[in-house]
Amino acid sequence: MIQKRSIGTCVVLTIITCGIYGIFWFISITDDMRAVSGDTRLSGGTCFLLTLITCGIYGFYWAYLMGKASMQAKAKYNMPAEDNSILYLILQLFGLGIVNYCLMQNDLNTMADKNNNTMPGITA
Repeated sequence: MIQKRSIGTCVVLTIITCGIYGIFWFISITDDMRAVSGDTRLSGGTCFLLTLITCGIYGFYWAYLMGKASMQAKAKYNMPAEDNSILYLILQLFGLGIVNYCLMQNDLNTMADKNNNTMPGITA
């Protein structure tokens, strides 16, 4: 089930927990995007582990994949779809991964609002 999350709360929790909540958020966003896009390359735990093992290098590829998956999910459900994969990649390169999390969560929240339980697996 996709859960709508408050972006502000997620950012504050990530800061307060020194990034521990950010790990949970990373995994949740990835799994939620997989559910709405159907992209089987995305698995929250696997993506986190690969990012950890490669000292962050896989994170750049992950950001790019998430942009493509978001576009695919929006197109699948007849929403205006823009390709943010390059934006996500650039933000990741500049160390602004948390901004990526916010943008991705906003996309997921928008999909949940727009479809209001008509999308399989999404709850508003």
